[in-house]
Amino acid sequence: MKVRSINEPGYFDLQALAVYSCCSVRWLRNRLVDQQQPLPHYRVEGKVLVKREEFDQWMTMHRTMQPANDLAELVESVVSQMQKPQRRA
Repeated sequence: MKVRSINEPGYFDLQALAVYSCCSVRWLRNRLVDQQQPLPHYRVEGKVLVKREEFDQWMTMHRTMQPANDLAELVESVVSQMQKPQRRA
């Protein structure tokens, strides 16, 4: 079991969560009221708090992986663009 130091918060307010997640506060607020999969949160006297572990689990539910076929096509496209001779103006 990992012991968390006092400097590692268990709960984030939206400002701290925005820094932790690299998402904007506006985007996070919109996720709180999402109809399909709302971001789990707590309201304490009007203050919105999000538990770190619950946020990480919620993000994991949104993980996507690009199929290998599409990735191969993407790589081929990028490589072919790089190999084209560049026109000089």
